[in-house]
Amino acid sequence: MEGWIQKVLMPTADLIQAGGVVMVPLIFLSLAMWLLIIERAFFFRRLYPRNMTARTALDLIRQDKMPDPEKYRGAVSLLVTQFMNSRTGNRQLDRHLLDAAVARINRRLPRFLALIGVLAAMAPLLGLLGTVTGMITTFDVLAIFGTGNAKAMAGGISQSLITTQTGLIVAIPGLYMKGFLERRADTLSQRILRVGLYLKRHI
Repeated sequence: MEGWIQKVLMPTADLIQAGGVVMVPLIFLSLAMWLLIIERAFFFRRLYPRNMTARTALDLIRQDKMPDPEKYRGAVSLLVTQFMNSRTGNRQLDRHLLDAAVARINRRLPRFLALIGVLAAMAPLLGLLGTVTGMITTFDVLAIFGTGNAKAMAGGISQSLITTQTGLIVAIPGLYMKGFLERRADTLSQRILRVGLYLKRHI
């Protein structure tokens, strides 16, 4: 097990060293971005099941019964639960409380998505910064040694390419996942709005 860990960590450490100081913020940026992506993915996974219809939600509200968490999951069940916890019995007030519950859930859906997009957009910029610093290193070598130190020149060029590649590797899946999660958020938002309007007409 230790040998396997060393085989993984050693090339990674070599890659970070070859990429220079820009690799450190790139790695932290990537970790932060993927932690947010995983959090949103699990959040949407909990809300995505469609095992409660609007009619079932209305029946539970009319019977003043909480949804069974073992039987019902998803966004509609969460909406019913939040509404039931705040309802007063006053029809007019309950309609406003239902609107508030819909708005409260919908506000949670796009949480962190903008930040994920910002982090994904920053990655290639950091890669470009690494490209610039690598080229500066290369030109410094040329200024001091001319073309006689090929190894030092190769180190600067390698640093430029590694940081550029890493920035793109971080950014491309990050932007894809942001779009995917945004589509999930839009789908859930529309579902919650439809059910909210249906319940508002009938309660």
